[in-house]
Amino acid sequence: MLAYTLLILLAGGLQALAAHVQVTWDIGYLNISRDGLSTWQAIGANGQLPIPPIYVTQGDILELTAINHLDKPVTLHTHGLFQRNSSYYDGAGMVTECGIPPGSQFTYIIETRNQSGTHWVHSHYGPEAIDGLRAALVIRDLDPKLLDEYDEDVLLTLEDWGQEPSNAMLERMKTTSL
Repeated sequence: MLAYTLLILLAGGLQALAAHVQVTWDIGYLNISRDGLSTWQAIGANGQLPIPPIYVTQGDILELTAINHLDKPVTLHTHGLFQRNSSYYDGAGMVTECGIPPGSQFTYIIETRNQSGTHWVHSHYGPEAIDGLRAALVIRDLDPKLLDEYDEDVLLTLEDWGQEPSNAMLERMKTTSL
């Protein structure tokens, strides 16, 4: 009985240590040149591209507010995370939500209890992820044994930019046979 009580107190104590991490993405168009030859319209957050990674600790609650300044709806999907009892925050456009209309905002509440690792947040409404609306989401594990297994944690994200806008590329792919 004492062990069970200590376990309950420990679990409650760890939950009390959990933080509410608030991140706001002011989503809008950016004109960029990735190849030094031509300028493309990309999508970033807070005037940045690439969008900086989001770091939280296992058990934290991430409140990700998306403010849509695009001329089309947008959603955000936390790729690789379980959405137990919160599928309405999954961000799958026209599946779990209709999308955030232009000029509107929505706050995703993402619980990280029992989840850790490197994931990513990306648009899931159209080709916006191709155009830059994506970022790494790192959930640090609470297990102290893991800290002794490596010297440093390095996050490396890669991107591939085409020579045409994503909408044109997708239309070409639909009409071209393999």
